Amino acid sequence: MNVVRVYTGDDGCSHFEDVTIEMMESSLAGRLSDLWPGRGVQFREVDGNYELDFHNAPRRQLVVNLTGSVEIEVSDRTSRTLGPGSILLAEDTDGEGHISRNVGGEPRTCLFIHLDEAPA
Repeated sequence: MNVVRVYTGDDGCSHFEDVTIEMMESSLAGRLSDLWPGRGVQFREVDGNYELDFHNAPRRQLVVNLTGSVEIEVSDRTSRTLGPGSILLAEDTDGEGHISRNVGGEPRTCLFIHLDEAPA
C-alpha cells in the first residue's frame, strides 16, 4: 500500500516522500500491516473553492481522501494531486508547511486519523 508523506526537512522546508506500507501475509482477513496507534478520527467536508496558503499540519495525521481531490504543494513548489482513496501522511508540524487547494472547483470529503495529540 502506498502513502504520500509530507514532512519538514532539516532545512525547515516541506518535502514529499513516497512511502510503501509493508503488508504481512494473513488468512481469510486478507493482508494486514502492523498496527499504527492513533488518538482519534475526524471527518471533514470542504467546498470546492478553498485554498489554504502555507500552513503546518496540526499534528501527525493520516488524511484519507474519500471524495474529490486536493492539490498539495511543498516548499520547492512541486505539487501532487491526491484523489479519492489516496492517503497523505502529514508530518510537517513545523517549518514552512504546505499549501492545500481544491481541484477543479469540486467539493471534497476526507477522514483525518490523528496519530499524535496536537501540540499545546
